[in-house]
Amino acid sequence: MCCISLQGHAVNFTVIVCTFNRSQNLPSCLAALAGQEGVERLDWEVLVVDNNSGDDTPKTVDRLSRELPIKVRYAKEAQQGLNHARNCGVHGSQGTHFTFVDDDIHVSPYWLASLVEAFERTDADAVGGRIHLDPSIELPPWIVPGSEIAGFLGYQDFGNEPFRMDGKSRYPFGGNMSFHRRVVERIGLFNPMLGRKGEGRKRGELFKGAETDYFHRLVETGESRIFYEPRAIVYHRVQPHQLQQRYFLTIHFNAGFQKAFYDARQFRQRALGVPLFLYPQLTRAIGKYLSLLATRGPNHAFRQLMTVGHFIGTMAGYRRARRQAI
Repeated sequence: MCCISLQGHAVNFTVIVCTFNRSQNLPSCLAALAGQEGVERLDWEVLVVDNNSGDDTPKTVDRLSRELPIKVRYAKEAQQGLNHARNCGVHGSQGTHFTFVDDDIHVSPYWLASLVEAFERTDADAVGGRIHLDPSIELPPWIVPGSEIAGFLGYQDFGNEPFRMDGKSRYPFGGNMSFHRRVVERIGLFNPMLGRKGEGRKRGELFKGAETDYFHRLVETGESRIFYEPRAIVYHRVQPHQLQQRYFLTIHFNAGFQKAFYDARQFRQRALGVPLFLYPQLTRAIGKYLSLLATRGPNHAFRQLMTVGHFIGTMAGYRRARRQAI
């Protein structure tokens, strides 16, 4: 159940901040929002969605709402899960446009003004900007800044020029995505079966792909207008547990598991509940990993180990779905 407080008049833009047990992040996150420039004539608000936190999040939001020179409202979503919180934020938002910011994100000074201008220029359904990793974070040697593997930490940068995104291979990431309200009228809300649960530290909590599903659904309507706006820059303050290899392996195992578990296709040839074609694919993936490990070392081979984990998770997902169907 989503509980909203302090309703007021309609605004042009709502910034939705979903949070769970990380009240210590909120002062700096909201301070960056309060420092937005170029939006003096914009009527906008911040809606903090508390996803059933057990810390002092409510008190922190109340204090910040009185201290900061911006409109800050509070909502509580009792059902655990990022997409439950996102949907609560959409329900409680008052803006014609709404945007999502994680509590570990710092927005740049002209972030909001850039988004507003992009919507006005393109009449977009959705706009996404750059997500850079906080420069103060020291990355381990197996994560190369700007590489594909950095993308699993939310990093996204398509260059200096705006363009229309296809919504399939290129679409905004969850740490910096904005929408026109007509999108909700067209395709509904986020799928609460997908996405992170809780703090995302345990295997049963760490799921990605929620925004992937949403943008794919939007594209399938045949009417999507999704744009990349390079001036809308945010900085992700990566958490320490997200810099461990276990985190990346869990993401890939769970991505494979989730995709297979919800796969409604029927396969005639199975072994132990798993489609037969996956066995040679897993074997080849393991062989490639061992080859890279021997020739290039563990840091270079780790990306391939993530692929192996994805195949193992896929097989586990098919097995679990098969057992439940019997």
